[in-house]
Parts: sequence; structure tokens; C-alpha cells
Amino acid sequence: MYCPFCRADDTKVIDSRLVAEGCQVRRRRECTVCHERFTTFEAAELVMPRIIKRDGSREPYNDHKLRAGLMRALEKRPVPLEQVETLISKVESQLRATGEREVQSELIGQLIMEQLVHLDKVAYVRFASVYRSFSDIKEFGEAIARLDTRTGDKP
Repeated sequence: MYCPFCRADDTKVIDSRLVAEGCQVRRRRECTVCHERFTTFEAAELVMPRIIKRDGSREPYNDHKLRAGLMRALEKRPVPLEQVETLISKVESQLRATGEREVQSELIGQLIMEQLVHLDKVAYVRFASVYRSFSDIKEFGEAIARLDTRTGDKP
């Protein structure tokens, strides 16, 4: 693994641990040249289905786009990064489990919302507002009301 700081090709692993329910290995590494430390994540590379967008276009699955959308919804929320990685792993597992070569982008949104509702309710409403293109405050209220009935919470 190349050092991201000095591009040296000699780095050593300091610590390894399983994350995302055992689907990834988190490794702390140190460059033997500049002695900077950095973290890498290792996961099995499995074939993901292509995504059919709402406009009918198709594109390869992109975990960076999924992660970026989640991080926007979770901004300033007290959710550990490890729980975010676990959520992403669950969604990716569910996508692979469909056995399809192509899936609708709406399926990904639904899978994310099913996981977010249990992780963080504020992030769920934020994500839903973008995913469902809320146009006014009434739609936010309806989403919160559905959330309350779905989780059994009282407003």
C-alpha cells in the first residue's frame, strides 16, 4: 500500500480490527519512510448491480455517492462512523441478495430509509426530504407523523 503522504510503497500494519459486522477490516498503517499514520478499510470486492436512475439512465453502483448522501443526512448528528459503515454494508448486502444485474435507484433509497429509521430519526427525515423531493412543510409533518406511527414514538 502506498503512503498517501509521501507515496512510498513501504508501509506496515500497526492494528487491524473487524468493522461493519465483520464485513470489513480496518487497518491502521504507518509509513516506514515518513512515519505518518493512516487508516485503510479492506472489504471483499463483490459485483454490485447497475443502477437504473429515475430518468432511465444506467450507471455503475457507486458507494461514494451512497456514503456522501448518508453523511449529508447525518451531518452534526451523534452517530459513530462505524454505525454508518454497518448501515452501508447492510444496504449493499441487500442489493446483492436481489440477484439482479440492475436495480432501480428507488430501491436503494428505500433500503437506506429502512436502516436510517432505526439509526437516527432526524437523519431519516433529512434523507426522506431529499429522496422524496419534499416541496413544503406539510410533507415534513406527514413524514414525521409516519415516523411516529412506525416506531411507536409519541410526538
